[in-house]
Amino acid sequence: MTSFGFDRSITQRSVREIDARAVGAVDFAALIAGNEPVVVRGLARDWPLVEAGRRTPPAAAAYLLSFYNGRPAAGYTAPPEAGGRYFYDDTLTKLAFDRERVQLDAYLGRMLAELGQADAPSYYVGSTDLDGYFPGFTGAGNDLALTDPCFARVVKSIWIGNRTTAAAHYDMSNNIACVAVGARRFTLFPPEQVANLYPGPLEPTPGGQVVSLVDFRDPDFARFPNFARAVEAAQVAELGPGDAVVYPALWWHHVEALADFNVMVNFWWNDAPAYLDSPMTTVLHGMLSLRDRPDTEKRAWAALFDYYLFGPADRPSAHLPDAARGPLARLDETGARRLRAMLLSRLNR
Repeated sequence: MTSFGFDRSITQRSVREIDARAVGAVDFAALIAGNEPVVVRGLARDWPLVEAGRRTPPAAAAYLLSFYNGRPAAGYTAPPEAGGRYFYDDTLTKLAFDRERVQLDAYLGRMLAELGQADAPSYYVGSTDLDGYFPGFTGAGNDLALTDPCFARVVKSIWIGNRTTAAAHYDMSNNIACVAVGARRFTLFPPEQVANLYPGPLEPTPGGQVVSLVDFRDPDFARFPNFARAVEAAQVAELGPGDAVVYPALWWHHVEALADFNVMVNFWWNDAPAYLDSPMTTVLHGMLSLRDRPDTEKRAWAALFDYYLFGPADRPSAHLPDAARGPLARLDETGARRLRAMLLSRLNR
């Protein structure tokens, strides 16, 4: 069991673990189907970057930069008083850190120059396209054997920084997060804990998704009383070099980088067809069309949503002949284009 630092009386489950060396080929699709996070110890243990990081942070940076193609990337810098937490100012309308276009060799040099300094700013390169900035890196042995058909559209990203904290948020894809250098702590929550995590504004956001407003280092239970329920549902994963955590889409995760220099590589994938729109678009449209209607109407619409969206996909069209099914039929690329055109026509009335 693992305890949060702010309340030793509340314990959380540690994420279930498997040993990559013991299981051989990891069935990631089966892990995701289990709908729980899983730590895979030693998944990336043989990566050359992991080996370089075990020597020294400068060795890891030099190895990584040997693949860098010189493209400017986004660097996020937070003042020392932020304590590594990338968050908002007091108004919740502006972000309390700077975003700039940087040369990664120079930016990593700034990180390395301040290793171990308690009053150093926080430096963070988040979710940067791996192959787009470090071509040849994965081909040099820093990759996973992802042969399952579900990985047809996998996205590979890299995260680099010192002691940083990404506030709890969710992603819309499944994730394999591999710690290559340093150490990280993931605190994960199932999707149904959303209300107990007190999500912040839809925009701006620190990294593209809404984040929890709760400061995990010192939670304000008077302001966020139901966060205690989220804590009871939390699962914690402590990861070192070569370890990975696998978790399903929409699981909330609060990520702390625990060493003076950290590198993580993650693999995002979703086996939903590429022609499907983001469900968040539906949420936004629901705010426009449903949220402020009377409760009785919303309950009636909930029944319709269950029928058309959340129940069996074939049920609404099962009693109709093929020619009459229209948008009720199973979607393909052509059907998705037609449905999108129908929706745009209605929105533009």
